[in-house]
Amino acid sequence: MAISRFLFIDKGVGRARGLSERLLRSIEQVLGALAGFILAVLLAIVLVSVCLRYFFSTGFIGAEDFGIWLHVALISLGAPLSLSSALSMRLDVFVRLLPDRLSPVAEVLSDVVTVLAALILLFGGSQIMSMLGGISPVLGVPEWIRFGFLGVGGGLILVILLLRRIGESRGGGACASLVLGLSLYFGVPQIGIDTLLPPSLFLALVAGLGLVLSAPLAHAFLAAAYVAIAFGGSLPEPAIVSTTVTGMSKFLLLAIPFFLLVGGLLTASGVADQLVRFAQSMVGHRRAGLAQTTLLTSVLFSGASGSSVANAAFGASTFQPELVRHGYPPAQAGAIIAATSVLDNVIPPSIAFLILAAATNLSVGSLLVGGFFSGGLMAASLAVAIHLTVREQSTPVRATAAQRRQAAISAIPAFGLGIIVVIGIRVGIVTTTEASALAALYTLILAVRSKLGFGPLFLAFRQAAIEAAAIGLLIGTAAPFAFLLAVDNVSGLISNVVTSLGAGALAVIVLSNLILLVVGLVLDIGAAILLFGPILLPTAVAAGIDPIHFGVILVVNLMIHGLTPPLGMLVFVVSGVTGVPASALFRAVVPYLLALLVSLALLCAWAIIS
Repeated sequence: MAISRFLFIDKGVGRARGLSERLLRSIEQVLGALAGFILAVLLAIVLVSVCLRYFFSTGFIGAEDFGIWLHVALISLGAPLSLSSALSMRLDVFVRLLPDRLSPVAEVLSDVVTVLAALILLFGGSQIMSMLGGISPVLGVPEWIRFGFLGVGGGLILVILLLRRIGESRGGGACASLVLGLSLYFGVPQIGIDTLLPPSLFLALVAGLGLVLSAPLAHAFLAAAYVAIAFGGSLPEPAIVSTTVTGMSKFLLLAIPFFLLVGGLLTASGVADQLVRFAQSMVGHRRAGLAQTTLLTSVLFSGASGSSVANAAFGASTFQPELVRHGYPPAQAGAIIAATSVLDNVIPPSIAFLILAAATNLSVGSLLVGGFFSGGLMAASLAVAIHLTVREQSTPVRATAAQRRQAAISAIPAFGLGIIVVIGIRVGIVTTTEASALAALYTLILAVRSKLGFGPLFLAFRQAAIEAAAIGLLIGTAAPFAFLLAVDNVSGLISNVVTSLGAGALAVIVLSNLILLVVGLVLDIGAAILLFGPILLPTAVAAGIDPIHFGVILVVNLMIHGLTPPLGMLVFVVSGVTGVPASALFRAVVPYLLALLVSLALLCAWAIIS
């Protein structure tokens, strides 16, 4: 009897798992399709606006507002799909060190942070919907709809999390996370803790705890802003959600999904392979020629995609097998790919520079020009490091002049992207968002000409939408976090610390770099830019440092952390694609990390003397 009862329960659990997995797949397919469709509509809106403005001297009334609203909808539908991917930006190094018996506890507590963040979005969005009146004067629809999108997103995060945990046979843990999350959500507003310490201190502690528990970074930001209410935080729940929506409601940010789409289409259409052939014809015959080809390809690919993660994934799948076949140790091959991928968020177009411009109001065009110079310096440093560290077993035959010419002609379509993006923005012909949309249209035409089918096209739109949604949610949730830091004058505190140790340009540069080097160990580059860009930039300007130079240094500093433990996003991407352990990659990447630090030092010296 006991055995039959056990078998009956086991079958019931199995059926529940199967049902949850099927339901989860269905929801993810629908959300992915909707997110990809919204991205296509966004692209069409911006392109139509460009055509109307330049060919008919008119405009599409409400195009900018409509694009912003759709971008919020894209984030709300796409962000739940990145819960278990690298895009969720989890710092899992500490959880991996825990003994096996404590791992389930850490997983439950991590999910508590996600549940709390989902409840904040769900109920906070609902409160705004009930409080907010009025009609958008441009779109003619109720204003509450934009905030309602994020409420729907919170509900979807909750549903997908619970279905995923049931499918993983962790239903008990999911229930515990839900109960604890609900208790925190309803308990925090009832608690008032009198303390002389600033709320931002507890804000940072809660966010840090979320990171240590391997909760998604965006969710840790939301949960921290909410828990800060109990310690005198000045943002009530509806204001947290409102500030989040405002943070992601910038037309400039639409360039992020378009540039991500460019990178996906380049890879899917095979245009990126033409860049590989051109790079190989130019440097493949040199010492460490295949590694130098990897570097040059990364430089060329950087001028198109704007995403280091996309570059790392492409390089890991394209170059790793070839490098290993030519005698490179797998860890060294992966380290070279990860190190060269750093350039993608420095050489224009750069998503990091777009985020910095949105956070500090610096000129995008000027930042892109600075990115060209710094990216070239970093590439030269890596070329020297590769030359000194690689002993390649075979050297390919030098390409003939005719072969080089043919490779260059084949790569011309890819080079056209740089003209569209950088020159268009710098000269002022188009805005950054318009340039990114034109680049996406250009690569879409290239993909169609290469006879890319509907399936791969759909997957490229879907993947770009999901990646953009994860980045957009991070940007939005960083806004209330940054607001609370500003209320407690953290910027002034850091400025006072810096100036007390010396207000000169050298002191400011050195201390800023030290702060960024520490921050970059635990924060994603986007979050670090959003939080510390506005804090450090005024101090740099007061010390006489050119703001564009400082912005470039900030991005270069933080991009280097794509190679450093414990976060090391680029290292983990390469590890995931190649199967090489991340620990081995971190050891092998040291020479290239040192080369990049040398280039950072040279950039800092230039900023001081100029």
